Amino acid sequence: MDRVALRGLRARGHHGVFPEEREEGQTFVIDLSLGLDTRPAAAGDDLERTVHYGVVAEEIVAVVEGEPVDLIETLAERIARTCLRHAAVREVEVVVHKPQAPITVPFDDVTVTITRSRA
Repeated sequence: MDRVALRGLRARGHHGVFPEEREEGQTFVIDLSLGLDTRPAAAGDDLERTVHYGVVAEEIVAVVEGEPVDLIETLAERIARTCLRHAAVREVEVVVHKPQAPITVPFDDVTVTITRSRA
């Protein structure tokens, strides 16, 4: 399976279990790896036969900026479902980064990674 990757998508969301996370919000960073067969698009040099990563990026930012959830696991699931709505996408790996997570010790990042595919 071929891959189209988007790395470092940034959007401000209000996800988290603590009231201050919901009120203040924070920046989330999203990495995507979309699994698809790029041969039909390449053979005809045809955007309609692949996935338009610009559109996907806009959709994912809208998900992050949208309805708040408690868990980044839930956010990752919503993002995966959004990606799989594109006909060419057969599989997606989603990494949700929460670099400003409310942790009391020094850390670089918190991530959740999921992989989903068409049933």
